[in-house]
Amino acid sequence: MKFSGTAHRYGRDIDTDVIIPARYLNTSDPDELALHCMEDLDPGFVKKVESGDILVADENFGCGSSREHAPIAIKAAGVSVVIARSFARIFYRNAINTGLPIMEAPEAVEGISDGDRVTVDADAGIITNETTGATFTAQPFPPFIKDIIEGGGLVEAAKKKVAR
Repeated sequence: MKFSGTAHRYGRDIDTDVIIPARYLNTSDPDELALHCMEDLDPGFVKKVESGDILVADENFGCGSSREHAPIAIKAAGVSVVIARSFARIFYRNAINTGLPIMEAPEAVEGISDGDRVTVDADAGIITNETTGATFTAQPFPPFIKDIIEGGGLVEAAKKKVAR
């Protein structure tokens, strides 16, 4: 899996209430959730994010409640992959289950600024800041996680597997 886009850089402890505010949890429609992604932290996020862009954050990304709406909103907003120093455990699992690629890469986070162009080769575990030329490593996805992400999330991957 390869991703390329503009980095949108955020700080530490970005919780699920900031990713998708609770007032929008009355829907599970990805397109509706995408309209409100990150709006309490960055009101202009949905207007500036383009399909394929990359979200970069410090430690403990996705802390807070266990709502699956958060990774769904991020993915539906057009983000191709999230790179962070670390993820809250439940967010990590929810992201994989909903088909949102996420990578822990502290050195990459340190070397990527807001607006940088970034490419990610998730199969090789290589993250490249095209703006600066710096290259970083991350743990590639194990095959079973890659299958879930490429399948569109756990439920969709399971449906495809059963259909075979």
